[in-house]
Amino acid sequence: MKLEERGILSRYDLRKPFNRTVYVIMLLVVIVMACSMIYPVLVAMFNAFKTNTEVNSFPPTFLPNEGWHWSNLKQAWNYIDLPIFLRNTMFIFIGNMVVTVGVLGLAAFSLSKLQVPKAKHISMFFLITLFIPPTTYLIPNFLNLKDLGLINTFAAFWLPAGASAFNLLLLKNFFDGLHQEMFEAARIDGASELRCFAGLALPLSIPIIATLAIFVFSTAWNDWFWPSLVMHNDSKYPLSTAIYKYVISARGLGLNIRFAILFMVMLPPIVVFLVFQRFIMRGLNLGGVKG
Repeated sequence: MKLEERGILSRYDLRKPFNRTVYVIMLLVVIVMACSMIYPVLVAMFNAFKTNTEVNSFPPTFLPNEGWHWSNLKQAWNYIDLPIFLRNTMFIFIGNMVVTVGVLGLAAFSLSKLQVPKAKHISMFFLITLFIPPTTYLIPNFLNLKDLGLINTFAAFWLPAGASAFNLLLLKNFFDGLHQEMFEAARIDGASELRCFAGLALPLSIPIIATLAIFVFSTAWNDWFWPSLVMHNDSKYPLSTAIYKYVISARGLGLNIRFAILFMVMLPPIVVFLVFQRFIMRGLNLGGVKG
């Protein structure tokens, strides 16, 4: 007999009227929440194919009634140099990932698998920093980068990425679940601690690294305020900052072209999420605190 996976409620639980009513209400709430999140994306997509007159018409229309104007996408692509800003965003993302895996990975491995004095206290210190609002250390970070001469360079993004307490604890909690016997056997065979990290810990950490890649990509793609502070050269702006400066704040730009640009910018993170969504929950479960 083929066994079926059990959901929130079993078939026996659903036979009870109260449980069935609560279950239906929960489904309706989830559907309403999903529709409220999908609706803005659909509005941006459909407005990208309308004429400027139809976008500004009242009452507004959901679907294009005057035909689908695919030329809006071409005008949007040519309005700003999207490939340059996309390249800058990818530079930030790749650099942040290298720093996260290299710096935070080594720190997390040390706290988890090496005999670091007061390791629990150090981990608790990083955990406490998660409760500090990021705006409180925004100015100190800027001043530190200015003193180091890193303003208007991509290092202004890479250096703070090496101090992410959330990513550090996520990696550490994952390393805590790796069997210590593997590393002890490698040390007996003459492997150094660096070899244990690169040859054992990293290959086993692909799920959590993939999850971190999604989080880092989302941050690099969506952050516009910090780049506007540390970048003073228009050619070095990431995509989100360029969109805010040249599209959102632009005057005389048709709304249909704005929606076309925003629609094209929304597509990559949606595709990344759909492709790698399974790594998000898996990584959170693997990196979760174990009791």
